[in-house]
Amino acid sequence: MKNTITSKKEAWLHAVRLRTLPLALASIFAGSFLAAWKNAFRWEILLLASLTTIFLQILSNLSNDYGDTVHGADSAERQGPVRAVQSGLISLSEMKKAMYFLGFLSLISGLLLIYIAVQDLKIFLLFLGLGLAAIWAAITYTSGNNPYGYAGLGDLSVFLFFGLLGVLGTFFLHTLSFDLSTLWIAFSLGAFSTAVLNINNIRDIESDVKAGKKSIPVRIGRNKAVKYNWGLLAFGYLSLIVFALSTDNHLSLLATLAWPIMMKVGFGVQHAKSSAQTDPYLKKMAISTLLWVILFGIGLIF
Repeated sequence: MKNTITSKKEAWLHAVRLRTLPLALASIFAGSFLAAWKNAFRWEILLLASLTTIFLQILSNLSNDYGDTVHGADSAERQGPVRAVQSGLISLSEMKKAMYFLGFLSLISGLLLIYIAVQDLKIFLLFLGLGLAAIWAAITYTSGNNPYGYAGLGDLSVFLFFGLLGVLGTFFLHTLSFDLSTLWIAFSLGAFSTAVLNINNIRDIESDVKAGKKSIPVRIGRNKAVKYNWGLLAFGYLSLIVFALSTDNHLSLLATLAWPIMMKVGFGVQHAKSSAQTDPYLKKMAISTLLWVILFGIGLIF
């Protein structure tokens, strides 16, 4: 876990937080695999949905860096990796301009995505509303006067946007239809994505308490947060099993090959004694989630 930043370029790379992008793309890939399973896959939808998601994730990361500095979570006492604004190399005004720019890119990319995907005006307006909600959620997680992340609602937001909206929305844009069976995979991705956030919040318990950030781990304590983490992992795999049984597609269970890696992450978080020891499992959980999706897609289609 790196605690110093020496250049502005390095500060911007830290603010973008490239290691979060695999997790952001996982739900898009899952929805696209499901569309291919239904013989309705479209490359342009995958590319534009991925681009829009990357913009939204970077926007969320920049906003998180900005908001946590303003609200005090990124103080000198914070034990996690140093943030860009906290380092002093990027000013609050510069970060805010970058947030506006990423918000604009997200909007343009999202508009192009739904314009290409749908022809019905009502559906277009529905997805426009969902896209605007995603931009709002990315910005207000830790920014603004009443950031919902400080009220402990981040887990719900991640489950909705990285799970339900990410998977079901992508599937619909490919197929222009809904399939109830895909809901189980949305549940899986929502659970795994929430586990990533939970690990992040377990790492930051001490600094979050001082900043008044009432994340789930702050509210229930570290020991119960670890049990909550195990529950999320178990729920993700149970949802996969229900999908496989309900669709009679047992090869989709190939994704269970990622289970040993996720178990290692779970035990690592459970036995970690410090923020520095907890931090590496964020990246490992995000990558193992993407691996889970790839294995699921291979089993589902091939």
